[in-house]
Amino acid sequence: MTDPSHRRSPRDLVGGRPDATYTLRFDGRELTAHAGQSIAAVLWGAGILAWRTTRQGGAPRGAFCGIGSCYDCLVTVNGRPNQRACLVPARPGDAVTTQEGTGRADLAV
Repeated sequence: MTDPSHRRSPRDLVGGRPDATYTLRFDGRELTAHAGQSIAAVLWGAGILAWRTTRQGGAPRGAFCGIGSCYDCLVTVNGRPNQRACLVPARPGDAVTTQEGTGRADLAV
């Protein structure tokens, strides 16, 4: 049995409610997003911690700095590669996909 105290979010602690809720797709999977969340926040909320692999060795990466400095959270959003998930706001209907390496297979070395 799951302890419900582990399922609380910071928003629950202050009694807040999202202005709007909508869906986006990540690698074909439908995820719930709340207005104002970044794509990284939506992925974290769904329990997804890694969504990119490195060019050398294919090591998993996700959001580490959370402020757009490290570039480890790159994803492809609506066909545009190299978007920093920690900075890009989630929008209704976004199609987000895992990014492998540079995100541009035709330019990959």
